[in-house]
Amino acid sequence: MASDAQTRVYDRHEAVVFRVTTGEFGGLSNMAANFPLEINCTQIATVEALYQACRFPDRPDVQALIVGQLSPMTAKMKSKRFRKSTRDDWHKVRVKIMRWCLRVKLAQNWSSFSALLRKTGARPIVEESRRDVFWGAKPQENGTLVGMNVLGRLLMELRQDLQPETKDALRVIAPPKIPNFLFLGKGIDAVGPRGTESAQFQPSMFG
Repeated sequence: MASDAQTRVYDRHEAVVFRVTTGEFGGLSNMAANFPLEINCTQIATVEALYQACRFPDRPDVQALIVGQLSPMTAKMKSKRFRKSTRDDWHKVRVKIMRWCLRVKLAQNWSSFSALLRKTGARPIVEESRRDVFWGAKPQENGTLVGMNVLGRLLMELRQDLQPETKDALRVIAPPKIPNFLFLGKGIDAVGPRGTESAQFQPSMFG
């Protein structure tokens, strides 16, 4: 999902398009509230805060600052002053990390988020953005949206995995297979529902 050749063109009228956290499909946004997370017994308000914290595996102090923010935009802004400390392979691993964050969102908010994903039907899911054509797609004068739309495509991938024969695999989420994947100075175990000790989910479950 990192090639310019993967730019897509979407018809707004045939897609589920979200830009802000309000509206029928605002919950698809990483900025959306009401989808709390828990990693290594630490409460995190939004997917955006978790994703930004993953930039800094060697800076638990920065991670704690980011995930301590209730506002997702504040969490993002707090991360910007430390961008020089971002992991060196960030652009190589960021899609894997985003995929993991979205799957944690589902596992820990199963009822509400699975219902929202299913409500999109079989339509393309597109994050509208006026600047970011990697994670989203930019509106054009002819009514289309053009971009790589990686976030939307990850959401569509997750929706596909909600099929009855595969959905049980989404209840407990293994950490991505990338080096130095740490949170607050510790490795991240497999993630189950909030309030469940993650240590009981052994990595060996996933091969």
